[in-house]
Amino acid sequence: MQISESRYDNMIYNRCGKSGLKLPIISLGLWHNFGAECDYSNMKEMIKTAFDNGITHFDLANNYGPPYGSAEISMGKILNDGLSKYRDELIISTKAGYDMWEGPYGNWGSKKYLIASINQSLKRLNLEYVDIFYHHRMDPETPLEETIEALTRIVKSGKALYAGLSNYDGANLEKASKLLYLANVPFIINQNRYSIFDRTIENNGLKLKSKKLGKGIIAYSPLAQGLLTDKYLNGIPDDSRMVADGRYLKRDAITRKKLEQIKALNDLALKRGESLAQMALRWVLKDEEITSVLIGASKPSQIIENLKIINKMNLTDEEIRIIDDITL
Repeated sequence: MQISESRYDNMIYNRCGKSGLKLPIISLGLWHNFGAECDYSNMKEMIKTAFDNGITHFDLANNYGPPYGSAEISMGKILNDGLSKYRDELIISTKAGYDMWEGPYGNWGSKKYLIASINQSLKRLNLEYVDIFYHHRMDPETPLEETIEALTRIVKSGKALYAGLSNYDGANLEKASKLLYLANVPFIINQNRYSIFDRTIENNGLKLKSKKLGKGIIAYSPLAQGLLTDKYLNGIPDDSRMVADGRYLKRDAITRKKLEQIKALNDLALKRGESLAQMALRWVLKDEEITSVLIGASKPSQIIENLKIINKMNLTDEEIRIIDDITL
């Protein structure tokens, strides 16, 4: 695989909190469209397109697919197919915390599950280590100390360079951060859902707490599973993900009020000379607390479109106010 020599010319890289690691402002998530039944040549071309344009960070989880584990297998194949020679230029992350295999040891946050999961992930990826390993969600039953001890062992064994937390709130972030600090583990980043339509991290203290603790934030679902694109301006198209796969985007998400909001946001984006998706990504990145935004894609051209936000006009205070008036 031959990668463009100009790959670093345009991308912007933000420092991840107060750590030494920098991430591109746009990262590529493999949550969708990298499963076992997806076209391999298209997956490979998406990875190449991303890296050709300075996207160095590729985000996975043990259960991405379908079936579970297949996105990691796909990424492992692409690495073996010529990308591995660039390994030291890549940030590859994975996670564990949601259901992965049958029985009581394939879910949540026990030491048993997390240690087994990282070992499985490395085999599927055919890697000696990942750059970031996340606990994927808070566990209401397992003691936080046990989960943190597992992350500590994973990092100190060399199977991950950095620890991350995903879907934590501000209070649990602070507790976990203190435990990881005492264990001398480089915890640097939080991964949480964040978009114009989902501002949970502003309301649960995570965004403010991350800044206080010097941790980065990478935002997933910045386009609200496609709602913040022009795809739903006229209702639900037949090829919509909510029709083909209702696990993540529910049909009842498209209410009359939501459709009106989408149309109003689209009008504002058009006045700015960009797409609704581009404006939505720019909105997520407007504050310094956000290190990077995770995009998904089903074809290389979508990645190219999202990359157009780099070095373009930022949102004005008035435009941010208008977005708030439309959606809050």
